[in-house]
Amino acid sequence: MGINTERDIEANMQIGPTDQGMVRIFIEANGVEIPMDFDPEEAEEIADEIRAAAMAARSVSD
Repeated sequence: MGINTERDIEANMQIGPTDQGMVRIFIEANGVEIPMDFDPEEAEEIADEIRAAAMAARSVSD
C-alpha cells in the first residue's frame, strides 16, 4: 500500500486554528477521528509541500 494505491474511502477534512495557537488538520472517516496539531511554521511547511505536489501533479496530467 502506498500513495498511488486507490481506495474507495470517504473522508471529511477540516483545517483551522485552535485556541492554543496551533493549526489543526482534522480527518474523519468510517467513524475514526484523527486530529493532527501543528505549530504555524510546520503548517506553512505542509502547505508548501501540498503546493509542490499540486504542481507536480499538473505536469503528470498535461
